[in-house]
Amino acid sequence: MAALPVFRWRLAPDGYATRRQLRACGLRPGGQPVAAQLERPRRRRGPLVAYLYRLGLAKPVRPMTPAKRAALDRANAARRICPQCRADAGYVIPASLGMCTPCAFPEPSQALRSA
Repeated sequence: MAALPVFRWRLAPDGYATRRQLRACGLRPGGQPVAAQLERPRRRRGPLVAYLYRLGLAKPVRPMTPAKRAALDRANAARRICPQCRADAGYVIPASLGMCTPCAFPEPSQALRSA
């Protein structure tokens, strides 16, 4: 297997793009292998590496189907429902808490009344 060409940060030639750059152009890698890599040096650790793909081999992004859109809407709605009180929190519930803020941090006066 041949080694990948390595380019320094901001010095990649035209015709290459990262996944994010492809997506911004409405493209996807489309099954092509990584064509090159980009390295950004860092002081205390190893370099940051980004993989580059050929623009000429990229394919257009697949369109969103109605079924996929509905599934994403249901998944995003489920992330807003508190498992404790079953209410829509109005925001995505943080994974670190696992419940909405009022359930995670009840006011002391409410805790005494419910006891």
